[in-house]
Amino acid sequence: MSSVLAAPTLKTWVWQGLSIRYQQLGEKGTPILCIHGFGASSDHWRKNLPVYGQQHRAYAIDLLGFGGSDKPTPNQPLAYTFETWSQQIVDFCQQVIGEPVYVVANSIGCVVALQAAVDQPNWVRGVVMLNCSLRLLHERRRAEIPWHQRLSTPVVQNLLGYPPLGRFFFSRIARPQVIRTLLGQAYRRPEAITDELVEAILTPAQSSGAADVFLAFVRYSQGPLPDDLLPRVQCPVWIIWGQDDPWEPVALGRALGHYPTVQQWVELEGVGHCPQDEAPDLVNPLVLRWLADV
Repeated sequence: MSSVLAAPTLKTWVWQGLSIRYQQLGEKGTPILCIHGFGASSDHWRKNLPVYGQQHRAYAIDLLGFGGSDKPTPNQPLAYTFETWSQQIVDFCQQVIGEPVYVVANSIGCVVALQAAVDQPNWVRGVVMLNCSLRLLHERRRAEIPWHQRLSTPVVQNLLGYPPLGRFFFSRIARPQVIRTLLGQAYRRPEAITDELVEAILTPAQSSGAADVFLAFVRYSQGPLPDDLLPRVQCPVWIIWGQDDPWEPVALGRALGHYPTVQQWVELEGVGHCPQDEAPDLVNPLVLRWLADV
């Protein structure tokens, strides 16, 4: 008979006067901090924290603007940039966890983790990246995307900058069936697309301020690329990539595995953009083994 794993505790941390939601499980061992991707939240680690918490102090945090964290108007006073989220992560490590951490991150969360490791190297002991965002809409990356996208992307971004149009566009996306369809593109294991997952993404998207955060980020074509940060990272990095990711193609991602700080590159066959949620049976043992080896 299989044992039932404990559930994490939901908590709130006040950061710069703003409410930040996080989850915690485990009272001993080296701390692990999980960082979600765009449009997700700490709930995206619900299949991982109960496993990590058996051996580690395991945390998952909602980045400012996402999940159950506050969603202040962009630039009033904080901009939704990787530098802002990096500061949030470093402050969380210092004020809540109290010691350096290993970070496990997905998608744009990987860029946040790398930025934090560069900004405060003494507070990040290592980074596990799952399908790191390549930021293909970045102004320095546009040569790598098809010509029609190069032409259309700036036009669409400018149109979304008009608040009534942008908010209407977001309202068309923040619907259960649309989210389920998008997840069907990102995931390759259909059984992983549950009502619970859809609800975990939909609920924050329907909260006040979510549309403005979404629009601010889709128009954010500047800031760091992972290629900028990896050469400056001093801690070990491990990379896991779902081979069937339609958004962050593995063929382009493989270049990240060539940096000296990268300890290991593992590709998961038949897995999409969010391996921690889609294939925790493959991801969790890898993460725990790597951290044990360190």
